[in-house]
This record gives sequence, structure tokens and C-alpha cells, in this order.
Amino acid sequence: MALRPSAPPAPSFTNSPLHNFTLDMSNTQIGIVGLGKMGAALAQQAAEKGYPVVGMDIRPRPDLESDLIHVVGTLPELAQRLARPRKVFMYIPAGAAVDGIIEQLLGVLEPGDVLVDGGNSYWGDSIRRARRVQAQGVHFLDCGTSGGPGGARTGACYMVGGAPAAVALLQDFFVATAVPGGFLHTGPAGTGHYVKLVHNGIEFGMLQAIAEGMGLLTHFREKLDISAILQLWNNGSVVRSWLIELMKKTYDQEGGFTVPSYIEDTGEVNWLVADALHMEVPIPVITQSVVQLFTSRDKDPTWAKAIAMMRHGFGGHPYGEDAGIRHERQFGRVGEYEQPDETGEQPENNPK
Repeated sequence: MALRPSAPPAPSFTNSPLHNFTLDMSNTQIGIVGLGKMGAALAQQAAEKGYPVVGMDIRPRPDLESDLIHVVGTLPELAQRLARPRKVFMYIPAGAAVDGIIEQLLGVLEPGDVLVDGGNSYWGDSIRRARRVQAQGVHFLDCGTSGGPGGARTGACYMVGGAPAAVALLQDFFVATAVPGGFLHTGPAGTGHYVKLVHNGIEFGMLQAIAEGMGLLTHFREKLDISAILQLWNNGSVVRSWLIELMKKTYDQEGGFTVPSYIEDTGEVNWLVADALHMEVPIPVITQSVVQLFTSRDKDPTWAKAIAMMRHGFGGHPYGEDAGIRHERQFGRVGEYEQPDETGEQPENNPK
């Protein structure tokens, strides 16, 4: 069992030099633990919307300091600077680190405070964490956040699970920092991260379909203007979307498909595929999109070698490329597929 960091003792607020400052702060104040791409972007947007922010990160972030953003280096100091009820967002990578931060925060938070996990945690972990946090009287929300760093900076899409009373404490903040219509209380604990997980699975399927379309365009016998086609598709076509817009933008920036073919990911959609097996829900497109992603990493594929070895064994097929076989593959078929005539019979059975 992984050991979690022990929680520090709760600080005494009555004698804290920041005590009077904290009491005078507006109840719109929020805390953010983790000032990476998402946390920093949300802090900047919140400040622009008039929400004072206390951020905490293990790395110095003097670039974020402003009249409404103050960065501290410890969780006790974060708690000292936040007005009650404290509202603390976590934007850190999913995994054991989230449990460790929660345990430390429970040592400095008080009943009635709100703890929000805005990362891509597994929904089952969020249900467990909600029970743990709520046992100490602290509210817990699992907040799936979509739109990437750009969305966190200018307007996010929030999927929030948790008790209605806890959501109510942050509803104005969610609405203010979301795009219009970009906030939904999805239900009890775990639902926010589950809805976000399904969202990510749909995203994988859409990415795969668009990518396969790009492959078809580039392999056509005539040279096609892919940038122009993508621009066209985003003007009234059925497939118009932000992903098509991003495809065109990045294609133009990179001068074509010049980037490495290795695709990295954090593994969340793998969880969804496993969940679907447990629930016996067929998700072939999402599952295949995950498998296709794996093939991008296989630079020396054992499976291909194994197939080549077996084909060599039963048919004497050569190892590697063969010009003669390639010619046969391309030109071995002479005619088109023979359709039955109007009687439904094959031509050879109905001579005329």
C-alpha cells in the first residue's frame, strides 16, 4: 500500500498575523493548489473577473503575482489567507498525489469549507474521496473541466458532481468563469468526473475519425489542398467543429503533417474502456481509437513480425517488401464486382 504524506497539524488562526486580514476578505475568494497550465490559467481568469485568488505551488510563480493573485508555498499558509468558508480547487495530475494533498488539506481546512478536484481523476476515486472528506465536515466536489488551458483562461466547461449545498457555494464562480451554458451540476459525487470521462472517450473517437479522413486526403491520386478543404468543412458542413478548426490551424502552423507520429496520452480513456466491459456497454469506436493510439508507439511491432513468420511458414511468403507481390496486389483484379441482373441470378447462370 502506498504511504500518503502525513497531514500537518491544523494551524492556530486566532493568533495568526494573517487572521484579521482573512476575516476582512470577500467571500468570493478562492484557493488553487497546483499552478500548472490549468491552475494558472484559471487563476488569471478568476482575477480578471474580480475573484481574489490565493495559489499554492511547489515551484515559485512570481509571474502570476498581481493585486488579486497571491502565491504561497505551503498549504497552511494557503488556508490562513483564505476567507471562510474556504473554497480550494486542486489542479494536479490524477493519482496518489491527489490523496496526499487531500490528507494535508484536511489538516488545515475546517467544517463547511469546500474542496474541489478539477483534474482528471477517476470517478470511483472521487466517490471514495468524497466520503473521506465529508467525514470531516468538509464539502467535496469532483469537477470535470473541459476546454483545455485556453478554456480555463477565457471560459471553461464545467461538469460538477457533489452535494447541492456545496455546489451552491461555488455556483456563481462556475458561471462567471465558464462559457455561456458551460456549467452543469451533474449529480452526486463521482458524476462530474464520470461525465468528463465519457466526454474524453467521445473526443478520442472524433479525433480518430478526423485523422483517418486526413489519411484518405493525403493518399488520393491527385494532390489536394488540405488546408482549403478543412476551411471549407468548417463553413456549413456536417463535420464543422472546433477540432476541425484546430486541425487546420495546426496543419498550417506545422507546414503539413511534419510532427512525430508518436501519440502520448494520460490513460483516462483506458479507464472508460474497462468500465464499459464491466457495464457490458459496447463502445467499439472509442475502444478502437485507444488501440489505434497504441499502434503509434509501436516502432518495432512484434505482432507484425509474428504474422510475417506464420505467412512464411504456411505459404512461403517473403519477409519484407516484394516488388512482384506489390504489383499483384495492385493489378491482380481486372474487372469490377459483378452485380446480379434484374432476375437476381448471376450472369453465368442466365446466359443471353
